[in-house]
Amino acid sequence: MNLMNETHRPPAPPRTSPPGTRPVVPPLAPGALPGLGHAPALLRDPLGFLGSLARYGDVVRIRLGPRTVCVVTDAGLVHTLLVALAHDCPRGAVQDTLKTAFGDGLLMSEGRAHRDRRRMIQPAFGPDRMGEYLAVMHQVTEERAGRWRPGQVLDVAKEMNHLALEIVTRALFDARLSEDATLAFHRALPDMVKGQIVQSLYPHPALARLPLPVNRRFEAAVRVLNQVVDQAIGQAPAATAGRAGCPVGLTAGGRQTLPALLRAAADPATGRPLTEADVRSEAITMFGAGTETVSTTLTWLIDELVRHPRVEARVLAELDEHLPAGTAPTPEALARLRYTRAVTQEVVRLHAPNAFLMRTARVPVELGHYRIPAGTELLYSLTALHRDPALYPEPLAFRPGRHEDGGTGPGGPAARQAFVPFGAGKHKCIGEAFAWAELTVAAAAILRRWRPTAVTGSRAREVVWTTVQAQGLRVRLAPRGGPAPHTPGTHRTPPAREKTPGRCHLPGKGKGPRAGAGAGAGTGTGRRPGGSGADRPAPAADPVAGTRRTAPARTASARTAPVRSTPARTTPVRSTPTATASVLTVATPATAVPRPAPPVRPGPSPTAAATPPAPRTPGELRAAAARHTGWTLAHGLLTPPDLRRYQTYALPELIGHSYPRARGAELDLLVDVLGWFTILDDRFDGPPGRRPAEARAIVGPLLGVLEGGPAPAGLPQPPLLGAWRELWQRQAAPMSQAWRDRAAAEWRACLETFLAETAHRAARTVPDLAETVRLRRHASCLYPFMGILERVHGAEAPAGLLAEPELHRLRANTADIATLINDLYSADREERQNSAAFNTVLTLQRVRGCTRSRAAAAVRARIDRLTTESEALRRRLLRRHPAGHWYLDGTRELVEGVYAWTSTSRRYGGEGGSR
Repeated sequence: MNLMNETHRPPAPPRTSPPGTRPVVPPLAPGALPGLGHAPALLRDPLGFLGSLARYGDVVRIRLGPRTVCVVTDAGLVHTLLVALAHDCPRGAVQDTLKTAFGDGLLMSEGRAHRDRRRMIQPAFGPDRMGEYLAVMHQVTEERAGRWRPGQVLDVAKEMNHLALEIVTRALFDARLSEDATLAFHRALPDMVKGQIVQSLYPHPALARLPLPVNRRFEAAVRVLNQVVDQAIGQAPAATAGRAGCPVGLTAGGRQTLPALLRAAADPATGRPLTEADVRSEAITMFGAGTETVSTTLTWLIDELVRHPRVEARVLAELDEHLPAGTAPTPEALARLRYTRAVTQEVVRLHAPNAFLMRTARVPVELGHYRIPAGTELLYSLTALHRDPALYPEPLAFRPGRHEDGGTGPGGPAARQAFVPFGAGKHKCIGEAFAWAELTVAAAAILRRWRPTAVTGSRAREVVWTTVQAQGLRVRLAPRGGPAPHTPGTHRTPPAREKTPGRCHLPGKGKGPRAGAGAGAGTGTGRRPGGSGADRPAPAADPVAGTRRTAPARTASARTAPVRSTPARTTPVRSTPTATASVLTVATPATAVPRPAPPVRPGPSPTAAATPPAPRTPGELRAAAARHTGWTLAHGLLTPPDLRRYQTYALPELIGHSYPRARGAELDLLVDVLGWFTILDDRFDGPPGRRPAEARAIVGPLLGVLEGGPAPAGLPQPPLLGAWRELWQRQAAPMSQAWRDRAAAEWRACLETFLAETAHRAARTVPDLAETVRLRRHASCLYPFMGILERVHGAEAPAGLLAEPELHRLRANTADIATLINDLYSADREERQNSAAFNTVLTLQRVRGCTRSRAAAAVRARIDRLTTESEALRRRLLRRHPAGHWYLDGTRELVEGVYAWTSTSRRYGGEGGSR
């Protein structure tokens, strides 16, 4: 029951040569190594390698040791292979490995044996049984989710594995596995899968019989899986026989279990009943395929919903309408959940559960204009098909809208045909309807009860063998309807649009397309929050503490920047009662929305106690966004043609996440400061970033403003300088001299990094680790934004708290956590943009000579350590300085704002990163 299968569709014509062209031999992919061929590349990065082959042809030859395999990369030809050529191209080496281990079951059989066995099993998946299956799925999920507790950190992959196994066991076998059997099953399955792929690549089958470690683990796993299945199929009749009025082999609902159905059937070829070995073979097929692929898809589904809360909100709204709480799921109700179905389809498209599948040509065949000799092994990758940009624009982006209204979209019929998660033809997955229903029912039951929020740095990551497993996702649970959990290592993800434009965040990094040349600026990049000199960098001996870029000759995306998306992503978003501003309103200086007057109150003092403001409404943030648009135009920072792309940055949304209580003039100040800094940073992606004299001409006057230098009388000021002079006055006017001195020092340290980085680029030098740590912290504006926390609160932090060395450490941790989170999500993008030296994950790979996954694990561990340390620092500081609780909480909210953007941004969301 290879989770995904397809319905029959007429094949779209594959790309072929003109009629009359003679068949040709498929081209050989470059890069084969002597004796090994392409096996190292396939084993090292299966998805990346297979996805790269389409550029060489619709069918491409690769070499795996002495064997030659043809990889089919065209969707139309894959459909032809699976449907028209199904008889001539039976399943290949991967399935043969399982046939040796588990017998000639439905998954492994071919020809008449496969047809007969399918007819025997089909009644178990008939529509008349779906109602009872739905009830079991719902009950099992409710029972498991009911055992979870508020605040619990959940290993999602592990929980979904247990859930899927229990659903299959109870729905198809009406049995319950012991806890020991369940754990044994999950421990054995990875060894079985790994052995399956390794043995399928052996140049000779005899190698599978050698006492190699991988073979021994495979054989042990097969024994364990057989024992677990024996427990289930042996238990079912006894379990049902003991119920009053319940005949042997029938469930309480009166239907036959799968084992009873098989035992009652006769082999059409011989007329004899199936043997217990035959029953076991079919049972283990359902256990293996029906557990791993469904659990993996459920894990990816939760991962995507955590990162796309607006999609989650729409799913919940649809459930409320068509499947209200307390009602049992029915086939009719599920059929009305069209958007939920589109979401699950997009999860399956983006995260196909199989890395590749194989067929073997038993006779000579033609695929398109290619000649395939008899005996040739053929391979195709669902992941490569489902991520083909020619069929799915922005293929790595999570966009459920692709599947609404029948999936009509830019890819057209070819894209619908390429969507083959459940296979095609006579080997179509028999449990397709069961699997789709299980995904929907389980997700509905979980989401109604719990609101999961991702633990910092624990995004699901792909682990590839024959299947593409999702590992590493941990979430903290909060009861649905209650507040999100707010404990160390967890971040709330605020509502985000389904189709999220690139957004700028305080410690942002990576560049997108330029906004065009406005008067005095393009639209730039928000630099990573840095800090004042009082907050010292972590010891240089710890590479994970800070090994970010700030090096010479960077590309336009090397610097930490507001992240933006391409114009194709700049779509307005429907707002919800909890949504922050999604789109900036275009307002010219003449029509700009008037700013609210600053609140009438005395200037903050170090000992003032501010009254907590009322909650901010979404309309306030939208109004601030509109006022900010007018402000940028009035100061000449942007011109009207620049605005459309600038709006995609959604800068107010970042501020909304990071400062949930900012309102009025303070909210305007935050948005304007972030926007100004974004535009300034973009300037340094051009010539000023490579020419020290030009850099000094820009930065020098900005530093002069901090020193109190007056504006030149009668002379026009450059837009950046004039806007900065106003912003500094707005920041400092109500604050004490002590605050002004601190804030000036923090901004000075931040602005001077422009000069240091420009000097490195001009000299083509690379900073050492200690300097990289220092520049990394100060090159962003997070430290100044921590200072603005006091301006927003209306009271300066207590002097005793500010003098605490542990507060300096907390502020440094705040900057480090934010930038390390960003590094995990941006590694792949920066590597493609030649910014590898400036990303912590990639730097660790280079310096330590380790793999990407090990480097990412080191960064995640560092985030966890810093987060734990930060919470301990907050607790100790709070005991000594209870009046400063708002400031300590504010440092946490800043990190949460960064995480909210990073984990939902389209910029990194579809690009993998090193999460």
